[in-house]
Formats: sequence, structure tokens, C-alpha cells
Amino acid sequence: MSILINKNTRLLVQGITGTEGLFHTQQMMKYGTAVVAGTSPGKGGEWVLDGKVPVFDAVKVAVDATGANASVIFVPARYASDAIFEALDAGIELIICITEGIPVQDMMKVASYSRQFHSTIIGPNCPGVLSPGESKAGIIPGYITQPGNIGVVSRSGTLTYEVLYALKNKGMGVSTCVGIGGDPIIGSNFIDMLALFEADPRTEKIVLIGEIGGTDEERAAEYISSNITKPVAAFISGQSAPPGKRMGHAGAIIDGTTGSALGKIIALESSGVKVARQPEEIINLL
Repeated sequence: MSILINKNTRLLVQGITGTEGLFHTQQMMKYGTAVVAGTSPGKGGEWVLDGKVPVFDAVKVAVDATGANASVIFVPARYASDAIFEALDAGIELIICITEGIPVQDMMKVASYSRQFHSTIIGPNCPGVLSPGESKAGIIPGYITQPGNIGVVSRSGTLTYEVLYALKNKGMGVSTCVGIGGDPIIGSNFIDMLALFEADPRTEKIVLIGEIGGTDEERAAEYISSNITKPVAAFISGQSAPPGKRMGHAGAIIDGTTGSALGKIIALESSGVKVARQPEEIINLL
């Protein structure tokens, strides 16, 4: 099994005619993902990728015509929140927003509006979801990992790739990898994904990749201590971050001692999580 996506996922690409949308749609299809439709306002009726994928003006029309049940969004930041609203209204069960730079105020509106739906939102500013051998929805390179029993959830895209490739080089595979994004307001957090991995019979171990800023890792540590029975290994990036410096992700903001790498490491280790000091140490900890 896998979480969130599998071979039965019917994917819709919002913003499919843009440069990024078109390129990554092609990559997802090469991996074997069933991309059944795309949307681009004003270009409905067209076909892309040698006539393989139909383009619609609206998500609801695309869903009605193709039965799409998941969406990946490559819409520019100023329109991305509207794209999420449209996917929610169309009844899309899984919405993955790759777009970065969405204003926090826009995501606050998305968070409020989405409470009336049962959809799962991943992102924004994330690499998406990959279930090796099953399906790929997003921009995670398919060749850097293989099927296995390790669930990976991460706030950092680049570190995700590094860990996946290191696992593969040691003959270790992944059930599903989820990049949840590093913005201050995201659709799904560590706890949401940990719960899914705990319930997934194929996932036997879990890797959590966090970073400085916010309190998501501390809350995840508390949840792990009382709800997760499977072994968890973790890595927290930013351990060498100079005090007072703002780091890359919008969510990587430290307020006093809250959000520091040390505080997160202590919280995780107190919950029985083995924490690596370098990403490559995760292999031995598993």
C-alpha cells in the first residue's frame, strides 16, 4: 500500500499549459502517473503532449469529464489560492500545491475555507508526493528512490532528495514520500502524515525531516510519544544557523528559543526518536 496516491489516482494538472506545468506533467506521465486532464482558463478544448491530455477551462468541468480525484497546482503565486478554492469546490480529494511565494494572507483564507471540506491539501511551496512504483504527483525525481517500507515526510525539498537517494544507494526503499512544504501556513503538517504512515501496513519505519523555525517538529514529537508505534528517525536542518539570522524558508523563523534546532532535537529525542546530526546518518539509525 501507499498513502495519498497510488496506481488508481487520476491526476488533474492546474496550470498545465505553463512552462513548469507542461514539463512536470510530462515527467509524471513518464513515471506512470495517470494524468487525465489539465486546466488553463481560455484554453479549454486544446490537447497537450501530442494529444494525450485534454485541457479544460475549469476544474469542475474537468472532474465531471474525466473523474479526476487529485490535483497538482503549478499556477503562479498570485492566482494559486484561487486555484485551490476551485479544486475544493470541484470535490477534489487530494490537492497538491507546488507553487511558492503565495502570500500568507492568501493561505490564511485557504485554511479557513478548507475546513468545510474533507479534502487533503499538501503544500504550498512543496515538491509533492511520490509513491515509488505507484504514482508521482509533483516534482520529486522518480529515479532517486525505489519501492520499500520506509515512509518519508519532510519540510525541505532538497534534503528530501538527498535522503531518498541515500536510501536507494543502500538498497532501502520508500512506501511514500511527502513534501509538506516550508511555508508558515501549509495544508497538512507532520502529525497528519505521521497518522497516515502509522495506519499504513506497508510502512514499517518513518523518516521525519524538519528544519528550524516554528513548532511543528515539537508538536510532532509529542504526537509520536503517544500515538506512533513504528520506529522514527529524524534530521533537523539549520543546526549551524547563526543566531538572529533569517534562513531560507518562509517558515524558518526563530522567536527566542522557540523553533531552534536544539529545541527540536531535544523534543524528538525525548519522544524516542533517533535524530541524525548529518543527513547521511539517517541510514544507520534506521
